[in-house]
Amino acid sequence: MTLALEDAPFLDVANPAFSLRSEPVRKARDASWYAKTPYGLAVLRHKEMGELLTHKSLIQGSHNWPALNGVPSGLFADWWNSSILVTEGDDHWRLRRLVNPAFSPKVVKAMMPEFERIATDLTDAFIGKGSCDFMADFADPYAARVLCLILGLPESDAAFILRTSATMGLALGVNYKAEIDVIEAATKELGDFMNAVLAERQATPGDDILSAMVQATSDGDRLSDAELKNLALMLAFAGVDTTRNQLGLGMSMFMDHPAQWDALAADPSLDMAAATEVMRMRPTITWVTREAIEDFDYGGITVAKGTVLHLYSESAGTDPAAMGDAPFDITAKRARNYGFGGGIHHCLGNLVARNDMAVAYRLLSQRITCPTPAGDATWLADSGNTGPVSLPIAFEAR
Repeated sequence: MTLALEDAPFLDVANPAFSLRSEPVRKARDASWYAKTPYGLAVLRHKEMGELLTHKSLIQGSHNWPALNGVPSGLFADWWNSSILVTEGDDHWRLRRLVNPAFSPKVVKAMMPEFERIATDLTDAFIGKGSCDFMADFADPYAARVLCLILGLPESDAAFILRTSATMGLALGVNYKAEIDVIEAATKELGDFMNAVLAERQATPGDDILSAMVQATSDGDRLSDAELKNLALMLAFAGVDTTRNQLGLGMSMFMDHPAQWDALAADPSLDMAAATEVMRMRPTITWVTREAIEDFDYGGITVAKGTVLHLYSESAGTDPAAMGDAPFDITAKRARNYGFGGGIHHCLGNLVARNDMAVAYRLLSQRITCPTPAGDATWLADSGNTGPVSLPIAFEAR
């Protein structure tokens, strides 16, 4: 039985104190495949999320996010609303066709030794102390240094990339409007920086992803200057903020499940499964957005044209109907989770993200025992894009 719209549960997800992993969300999922929110409809179950990600009557809905937060224009909003993330149809396919070779398995495989070098270097710096702030001492610099590697930038630029991308990332949380001044300033800083780097690559291409994009062609077509600038800023922004958050969320999961850390230490081949299981249980991107381009009937209700749907990644990933009684377990076979989205808007850099996270979890588990808390952690709001701001941990060297 499907609840009528007027009877559906309501979730106050615009409240920064609201958690998408809370009991109200679980109760709503038990009662209905969807709930009402201040932003539109929330999709709570695995089956419905999988179907709606690729539904013909829906398009990517994230272009609405700035306006939903009372920021319809500005540097971040204008860049966001012209990005590949929200481009549709032939334009989207054209951009993906031109950029995809830069993220091929061959390209990513060649980077793996460097991922390992960076993870080892960072771990060496704190392992002797028996404690660290995991975010400040590992997740943040690891994500930023990996991004510099991908973009062909010196690792000395990592701190700048980290600071500006993390500040831009505040736009994807429920406090966007309150943080607008620092978000706009960071967008300008990082945008100007990446434009200068692109100019260098256009004059003297190298063997990095930005150079591949500068030289990308398909059937004689090329990326325009505006498209290059937009894509370069998206790489610099998304390549750091989501990775750092996801690493911190993963470490918090392992701290709650030390036997899983030991299982990874005993079998390093579980590294990719570990990255996948972390994203099922604690995705940093807590929802994927779609918008109805026409009225359509689905799941016992009529979804009106213009309706925004937020498809909840964690709620779908822990849905008992698809996952059963499924605690955090990196050795278990699971139904697909949707942490990287789906359909034509499946995350462009997912292969890089999967591999750099897998390397980090694998190497850390080989070097240290499962961490325990060494102080109070601080967190972003548990909705939008989430993760730890600080995560003090203690451990022993193996």
